[in-house]
Amino acid sequence: MSTTPFSAPNPPTPNPSGATTGRSAPPDGAGRRADHSQVDATHRSLAAGERALVLGGGGSTGNAWLIGVLAGLLEAGLDVTGADLTVGTSAGSTAAAQLTGAGAAELLAAILDAPAQQRSGPAGPDPRRSPAGPAAATSRPAVTDSGSSPSGPVTDQLERTAALIAAAEDPADMRRRLGAAALDLEAASDGSYTARWRATVAARLPGCDWPRRTLLVTAVDARTGAPVLLDRDSGVDLVDAVAASCASGLPYRVGDVPYLDGGYRSGAENADLAAGHARVLVLSPLGGRTRYPLGWGLHLAAQVDRLRADGSRVETLVPDASTEHLFGINAMNPSLRAPAAQAGHAQGLALAERVAELWL
Repeated sequence: MSTTPFSAPNPPTPNPSGATTGRSAPPDGAGRRADHSQVDATHRSLAAGERALVLGGGGSTGNAWLIGVLAGLLEAGLDVTGADLTVGTSAGSTAAAQLTGAGAAELLAAILDAPAQQRSGPAGPDPRRSPAGPAAATSRPAVTDSGSSPSGPVTDQLERTAALIAAAEDPADMRRRLGAAALDLEAASDGSYTARWRATVAARLPGCDWPRRTLLVTAVDARTGAPVLLDRDSGVDLVDAVAASCASGLPYRVGDVPYLDGGYRSGAENADLAAGHARVLVLSPLGGRTRYPLGWGLHLAAQVDRLRADGSRVETLVPDASTEHLFGINAMNPSLRAPAAQAGHAQGLALAERVAELWL
């Protein structure tokens, strides 16, 4: 099957080289506000700061890689999780939320100690349970563990969204088209997605409370296609915010507001949100690749160029070439989480000195 291929500009700073249990979250609807009291942080003045940590999307394996990198940096003596600002998109929002209840080393141990999970059938999740979104594609055709070509729901979702992206005139038009298509899928569904997805996300997180440090979680309003930023003052609990940021098939509803994956806002990283910070560390499981036309300027390299032009020092870490098969279309394969985490841990250890030059 054909899909719109990734555009893959070189990352601006090329490399050498979740935890699943916690305190119970309130049941669906408990402690959650209706749409009229949800506040989009996009329209709030965001304070400049010294350090920003950007955690990009990349599916289940991308989440594991992020945790591994952070644990490797920590083991080398560098803790970057206390940044003045953390930006989390999709799997990156999950990692950021997981870090509110456990350290990177503990989360890494949980990934490595988890019982082995093998995928039966094609490499791809049921889009009603773990949708494939902006973070699910890759720069080249991938293969499953058995060596076969990818097929099934992930590929179907990529083909649907690729057609919508190709037809769009600009990012705003793309988001509107994706939102309308998601609402059509919702209308044809049994209506149980939000409750089931919330339960899945809640089981991965330590609780519903936002951290004291500034955390921005990205999403898109499926009704209008408008980008949305969720934070501790948005009237949305942390579980709902992460579930919204990871919803790329059917929309995830908080009250009456249907949300889509934050990777549709401005790429899988949304590094532009770190503007105004002197030092910016970007962790990109997708290696800075994008499904969107390069002319739109949503790719990571363009965002990093703008940050640097405005005076920020930026370091970008991406998976090395030998581990690319762990991501992209295989990103939702649970059997690849441990290898992805191990690869991230090795990179964190190897690159700690370079990151310290930026961070300290």
